[in-house]
Amino acid sequence: MMQTASPRRRIATCRTFGAVGLFLAGSVLAGVVDGVARAEDNLLPVPQTVSVSNGVASIGGGIQIVWDTRSSPLLQRAVARFTTRLTAIAGPAGRDRPYVLHISAGQDRSYLSVNEKERYALTTTARDARLEADGPAGVIHGLATMLQLVRPTPAGAVVERIHIEDAPRFAWRGLLMDVSRHFDTVETVERQLDAMELVKLNVLHWHLSDGAGFRVESRMFPKLQTMASHGQYYTQDQVRAVVAYAADRGIRVVPEFDVPGHGLAILQAYPELAAQPLPDLGTKGLNLNNAALDPTNPLTLRFVRVLYGEMGGLFPDRYVHAGGDEVVASQWTKNPAIAAYMKAHGFETAAALQAAFTAEVAKIIAAQGHVMMGWDEVSEAPIPKNVVVETWRGSKWVGSATREGHPVVVSSGYYLDLLRPSATHYAVDPLDIRADGTTPEQLAKYPPKHPEFSVPFELDEQAPPLDDGQKALVMGAEGTLWAEMVSEEMLDARLWPRMAALAERFWSPQDVRDVPDLERRLPEVMVELEATGLQATQHQEALRQAMAPGHAEPLKILTEVTVPVRNYALNHLAAPSGEAMLSTPVAVADPDAFVALCFNAMAQRYVHGETGLAVPLKQMLQRWADNDAAFVASAKNVPAFEAVVPVSHAVGLLSRAGLSVLNGREGTAWRMDANRTLQEQEQAVEASIDTLASRHNPQPPGGLLIAILPGIQALLTGGTTDAQ
Repeated sequence: MMQTASPRRRIATCRTFGAVGLFLAGSVLAGVVDGVARAEDNLLPVPQTVSVSNGVASIGGGIQIVWDTRSSPLLQRAVARFTTRLTAIAGPAGRDRPYVLHISAGQDRSYLSVNEKERYALTTTARDARLEADGPAGVIHGLATMLQLVRPTPAGAVVERIHIEDAPRFAWRGLLMDVSRHFDTVETVERQLDAMELVKLNVLHWHLSDGAGFRVESRMFPKLQTMASHGQYYTQDQVRAVVAYAADRGIRVVPEFDVPGHGLAILQAYPELAAQPLPDLGTKGLNLNNAALDPTNPLTLRFVRVLYGEMGGLFPDRYVHAGGDEVVASQWTKNPAIAAYMKAHGFETAAALQAAFTAEVAKIIAAQGHVMMGWDEVSEAPIPKNVVVETWRGSKWVGSATREGHPVVVSSGYYLDLLRPSATHYAVDPLDIRADGTTPEQLAKYPPKHPEFSVPFELDEQAPPLDDGQKALVMGAEGTLWAEMVSEEMLDARLWPRMAALAERFWSPQDVRDVPDLERRLPEVMVELEATGLQATQHQEALRQAMAPGHAEPLKILTEVTVPVRNYALNHLAAPSGEAMLSTPVAVADPDAFVALCFNAMAQRYVHGETGLAVPLKQMLQRWADNDAAFVASAKNVPAFEAVVPVSHAVGLLSRAGLSVLNGREGTAWRMDANRTLQEQEQAVEASIDTLASRHNPQPPGGLLIAILPGIQALLTGGTTDAQ
């Protein structure tokens, strides 16, 4: 029996990854689970079609691979990774007869391109399994799915007996890593590639240059590493190794070298290319993004030609990203020579001059055998049709770029550095041109001082839907994490599991949109990703211990129920202190607070009659109420902790109020205190509800928001008296 993937059986569990939430384990959930969890319920991305499970098969003796078609070194390495990961998830194989997995794979000359064959079919029966794929990419994807069908049991590991037919919705499913603003080692990059493979992402967009640093060894322009890298860059051999590591996992690597804006690092090495004198790097509040190259200087295009030629030789992918975003017009218009050039050549605006420059860059890249990509600013004036436009300023740019015939990759709505929860990003569909943008209501509340700067970000409520021709031009989408506020130690937790949610949005059918089901599965997926190499929990614990050596537990408990301020509010808070904010509690608070989500869901179910949930709710609330005193003690003489003591107090007060409801406490004073605190904390949430709000409102010191407000509100307004 086959069914589409979207109707999914819900298992009423609340599980968290790592060591967080141990109070939810075992007997805490007794009586609330409406069935036994099955591996098929945790598949992510959701496949195109999934059969109803027919039970399980034992794999206690391990899994033996039998090739029904000719194998290759690439596929043999994929199977070796599968075997290693299987052991990490299920434990070492016993002495039982091994379970056989037959694999057959077609040939694919388009492997590692937007035209590669990714379809696969996977059937698991009581005796064996069969994985049939159209090409190597399908084998890699099928093995990832096979791992998700495995679960350990007290009697040994089992695999779900099931049939899956699967292929992606979009060919381009990417992740942007910004290693310019905070450098990441090769080991860290490869760790993300491993996680990407397991959730079927297939493009690493590697942002290698920006105002903060140029990160690749150049033998043609050696000052780029000696003066513009701050001693942190990849050798050319390291780049080749990362590209090969990615290719083994079915992942293409698309490099980005940003011109003509975001050029400060390049210009520190080669100032003769600058449009304006370079700023003093010691200037307070300096925007490292502003410095731009001079497009009228013949040396600039020569530099671009030689640099892209050298860098392109390291990256075999068809596409090279040339940036093109956020060029500050005054960098050119306030340069008398550039202004005169614009007048002489009929360029009325900086955008028109940039379009001409972009056309020349596109020609250079094409002559070197690649296709240019650029951010959506490059589409504001006529440019060659084959230039791929990456939209970021709003969904409407998907419509405008495809109307002009440009292929498009969508980043609008997928900026993970906004610190929005998975559910928010997941709700944005790449083909919905009204999904992301500044609304009229937001503009009315916070009228911009310079409306011309806000127009590109505004939602176009009259934009017509994409027609079939336009939809065909949307190659896919990318999750993007700009790293101003992300150290290398924070990276795993800032990317994952939200990037897994986006992997599903980019892979699965459009009608897969069940947010509660996603939130249920994400912690389970994170368990697998951490078992197979991701280090989010490990790094967060190390960061906590560095902040509070020997007494980090109260911070851990506080950040179970708090999230960071959103929509660049954290960047605004960090402006006075910069890097110091990356060593404060907000650095270890997750945008998805799964313990809090679980509490909120349980509280709603309790007030709707599931009174048996009183016991686990009380355990959770007591834990948080007791933690306040412990956190205050740990915060003594630690300024970063002292800043969030008011948040700890508020969590404690609200937790005690929740306990009062559950214990049937009489009186009104405590309710008034709780309601007042709720109102204050809800105002704090509203202060960063969107990018305009975050810019105009004061933010809570320390940048933490309380994530259990909906659950406390539910108890206070609809709580059933139950004194268990």
